Amino acid sequence: MTSSITDVVRKQYADLARSGLSNDHAGVQAVAEAFGYTAEELLSLPAEANMGLSCGNPTATAHLKPGETVVDLGCGGGIDVLLAARKVGPSGRAIGIDLTPEMIERAKANAAKAGLSNAEFYLAPMEQLPLPDASVDCLISNCVINLAADKRQVFREMFRVLKPGGRVAVSDIALKQPLPDELARSIAAYVGCISGALLIDDYRSQLAEAGFTAVQVVDTGKDLNAYAKIENQAGCCSPAMDQPAADAAPETKPTATAGSTSGLPLVADDAGCCAPGPSAAQPADTPGMLSELAALIQRYDLNQFAASVQVFALKPAN
Repeated sequence: MTSSITDVVRKQYADLARSGLSNDHAGVQAVAEAFGYTAEELLSLPAEANMGLSCGNPTATAHLKPGETVVDLGCGGGIDVLLAARKVGPSGRAIGIDLTPEMIERAKANAAKAGLSNAEFYLAPMEQLPLPDASVDCLISNCVINLAADKRQVFREMFRVLKPGGRVAVSDIALKQPLPDELARSIAAYVGCISGALLIDDYRSQLAEAGFTAVQVVDTGKDLNAYAKIENQAGCCSPAMDQPAADAAPETKPTATAGSTSGLPLVADDAGCCAPGPSAAQPADTPGMLSELAALIQRYDLNQFAASVQVFALKPAN
């Protein structure tokens, strides 16, 4: 993925961080519950920590223990960092990494509201983690690695910062088969976690290539159409936009080689990105959404091509 596409991704998630999406809206909570969070977990956190962006609940499968250091790649509003901070306790550390300053600020505010002094947040790309070698017990992430510019470098960084014997427990989107050209070339589908996703077999092989063992990429069978519970916005598959993608990037796009399975150049979506007005499930101050992606979802069953997956791996102990 080129820097121009990275900039588009950053801008859309910045807009989303400034939006009013929160657990106070029934659709947002319904999406989170559909992908594995309990109502009790969600209600125990500041409402702004949940924006309906998840495709799983990595803290439910990470087996976190008191005193551990856990890192969340692409922490967003901080939902998983806050849950992890409680699990590792005051003697542990829960660290969030995000590319977007606005998300970092939102996450910090949520940690302060929750009274969690062991939650930390750093502005950095996943390809360059600001952490020492062999300093982390567990790495989690939730529907974000699919957006990375260089996934192989992300996996190398994950391996570097994990302690020997450290583990990976990631929720993500992966592909069951190559995408149709229209989806593969769409900027909206890239920002929306689809066209940048790896094929399931490639996910496994690239983790192994980085040095990980006991690699598993498990299709959870979750319905990706659950994102429709937030009207006019498809959860992780539709970050906020306040202008058309065609205005945010050049008309002719370079090939997104890191994530795209097709190798085709990404193109702007003619329909633009302004969705209809708010509904009962969508707050009034939510920025315009990726209407082209919503149109693509109407034409394609995402479950046919993509899956919500749980990813597990270990760094060898010696």
